[in-house]
Amino acid sequence: MKQKKTTIALGVLGVIGLLFAFHWSINRIYVEKGYSLQLRYKGPLLFGKRKMAKPGQFAEEGEIGILSRLRGPGRHFYCPIWWERKIVEDVVIQPGTVAQITSSLGEDLPKGKYLVDGQLGKTKYKGILRTVFGPGRYRVNPYAYEVTRVSRVKKRSGGQIKLSGWVEIPTGYVGGVTNQADNALTGAKKGIQDKVLPPGIYPINGKEQQIDVIEVGFREATVGVEKQRTKSGALVLDKSGEPQIKDGSNGINFPSNDGFPIYMDFTAIWGVMPDAAARIIKTFGNIKAVEDKVVLPQIESICRNNGSRYSAVELLVGEDRQKFQEQTTEAFKTILSAKDITLQYGLVRHIYIPVQVREPIQNAFIADELKLTRDQEQLTAKVEGKFREAEKKVELESEKVRAETEKLVAEAIAQGIKTVGETAAETEKFVAKIDRQVAELEAQATVVRGQAGAQAEQLQQEARAEKFGLAVKAFGSGEAYTRWVFASGLPKDIALQLLYAGEGTLWTDLKGFTETVLGKQLNDQRKRRE
Repeated sequence: MKQKKTTIALGVLGVIGLLFAFHWSINRIYVEKGYSLQLRYKGPLLFGKRKMAKPGQFAEEGEIGILSRLRGPGRHFYCPIWWERKIVEDVVIQPGTVAQITSSLGEDLPKGKYLVDGQLGKTKYKGILRTVFGPGRYRVNPYAYEVTRVSRVKKRSGGQIKLSGWVEIPTGYVGGVTNQADNALTGAKKGIQDKVLPPGIYPINGKEQQIDVIEVGFREATVGVEKQRTKSGALVLDKSGEPQIKDGSNGINFPSNDGFPIYMDFTAIWGVMPDAAARIIKTFGNIKAVEDKVVLPQIESICRNNGSRYSAVELLVGEDRQKFQEQTTEAFKTILSAKDITLQYGLVRHIYIPVQVREPIQNAFIADELKLTRDQEQLTAKVEGKFREAEKKVELESEKVRAETEKLVAEAIAQGIKTVGETAAETEKFVAKIDRQVAELEAQATVVRGQAGAQAEQLQQEARAEKFGLAVKAFGSGEAYTRWVFASGLPKDIALQLLYAGEGTLWTDLKGFTETVLGKQLNDQRKRRE
């Protein structure tokens, strides 16, 4: 029994191992980076109901057919019995290129429409996708979508270049957008759009939109007459120095109100602003058409109409010429503004007047200028004379100032010397006064010292006398005091011996006194010797 169970277990393990080996080797498929896995379901092999995908559609889960979703790089396990596996390469769009994609699956588009809305794998209709894809890597199912790489596409329409694909709008330009079809998602209608694209890079589907790249800002336009030149290219001038007009020259020319032929050069600084670019495209198509159809014709027309109201002399000099300039510029500005064109400057650069009109006026001006020159020369001479006179006055005043300065310096020096002498005399006088006061003080001090010394001596004598009187009084008599003084003056080593002698015994007692005194003296001498 035990052996049977072991056999069954081993058999089960063997089956599992075989299934695992089959799954790992047969079912496994590896997808490299940059590739995707496309799957087609074949349906059940023996059991189950076979359900087919709708014609022209991706297969849903459980339906026989190709699935919409691609599997990315990595390891996948799909049995080849039920699945058809196909590795497809990703679509790579390089910079400078866009991808225009056409869907081959789905329903037919409604009548009048040709663009398909929606993203890859989620489109409902067949046809060209409205969305284009810029540079990058995309996982595209080739069963349903066809990719067309488009760079920059140029189409000429009515003298204007229409761009699509990879569109670059440089700085100083804007992109005017023309829709080829309505867009239900954004509500944009077919035709030229009011909103323009600012400078940048845009992926544009040429089937949906076209871009007009329009330069915005100001530019210069000049209408001038053609002048005569020599073979070397130098201008031919008349005797008054004005350029000669070439016969049959175009440009601005008209008769003055007194019948003289007038030629003129005019320069306009005009431009189109970004907010008016779309209207310019609708009206004229492009900037060149604006210049050719509006700016240049209006310059000639306005200058002719206004200039014909003035005489040749009025156009040459005076306030009338300035008035003509202002009227022409204002009229030109009004016309351009009505057409969404901006005028910055309108300038009448030069008016060519016939020599028979110009020469007398120039001669008169020259005479006037010569008179003004002479008057100015006379005025200059007068001013120069006054200047020289002023220079002499300055020199005279300089000498006066120098002399006055020397005089003031000498007076200052003399005053200084005088002040020094007076100061020295005053100083000596003051010193003598002080010396006299010092001498008087010293004399007074000598007298005071003498009086003090005499008074001190007197006081000392009085003190001695008073001391003597007090001593006599203390000893009781003058004789006692004298004895005390005598005793005080004796040497300290004197020996006094008192002998008492009665009446008639002095000489008897002297013997003992002599022996005693002599014996003491001998003893003292012996001690000194020792």
